[in-house]
Amino acid sequence: MTEATRRTPGTPCWVSLMVHGLDATQEFYGELFGWDFTPGPQQLGPYVRGLLDGREVAGIGQLPADRDLPVAWTPYLASDDADETAESIHCSGGTVAVGPLDAGEAGRMVICADPSGAVFGVWQASAHLGAAVAGTPGAPVWNELLTQQTESVAKFYRTVFGYGLDLLDAPRAGVGGGTDFVTLLADGRPVASLHGVGNALPRDRGAHWMTWFEVADPDATAVRVEKLGGRVLGPPRDDAAGRRATVADREGAVFTIVRSATP
Repeated sequence: MTEATRRTPGTPCWVSLMVHGLDATQEFYGELFGWDFTPGPQQLGPYVRGLLDGREVAGIGQLPADRDLPVAWTPYLASDDADETAESIHCSGGTVAVGPLDAGEAGRMVICADPSGAVFGVWQASAHLGAAVAGTPGAPVWNELLTQQTESVAKFYRTVFGYGLDLLDAPRAGVGGGTDFVTLLADGRPVASLHGVGNALPRDRGAHWMTWFEVADPDATAVRVEKLGGRVLGPPRDDAAGRRATVADREGAVFTIVRSATP
C-alpha cells in the first residue's frame, strides 16, 4: 500500500505511541526507520506524525507530565461510526477509556481495552484516512494480540467488528509456542491475529497488542536498536513469518521488527 485509503471496519489503519520524551523518541525512530515528522492533531497534547518518504506511517504523542502510564504502541482499528463502536465495546465487556472525541478535522477516535485488558484504538476517518504506506521497510506490516487464550477475546472482537475467524491459517504462530492462534478476517482478508500464549504471557504487561514493523535486515536493525539506547528482548530468529526480533525503544515500548517471509 502506497497511499492512504479508507479501510474496511476492523482493519488496523494506524499505530500510535504516547511517550514522556517526545523529542528523544522522534530521534530514536528517525534514526531507526528513517522517519521525518510533521505536526498532527493536538487534542490530547503535543503530537507528531512519522513520515516515510513523505507518507504518513505512525503517530507519536507526548504524555502529560502527571500521567505515569505504560508506554506502548497502540493499533487503531477502522470504524465507520466511532460512537456506535464505542457503545458496542462497552456492551461486549470492554472498557472505553477516552472518547469518542474529535481529533480536529482528522477524524473521530476512541481509546479502549478489550475484556483481557489489551489496549487498542478506534478510528473513524475524516481528513486523515490512516497510514499511507505499509509493509515496506520502516512501516507497520502486522498487528497481533498476545493474550492468555483466544476463545473469549475472539468472541469480543468478532462481536464488535464483525470479523471472520480463520482458525487454521496460522502463518505467524510461534511466539511463546503453542497452537492457540486465530487470524482475523475483514472482507475475507487477513488483517490481524490473536495468539494465546498461556503462561508465557509476560506478567508485567498482561494481554497486549504487538505492532510489527517491516525491516530489510532484522539482525542489523536489532544492533542499531541497542546503539540508539533501546533493548533487544528476543534476538533475531527464523520462523514461518520470516526473520524477526522483539525489541524495545528507549522508554520501553515493545515492538517486533521483521523481514517478512515471501508468500
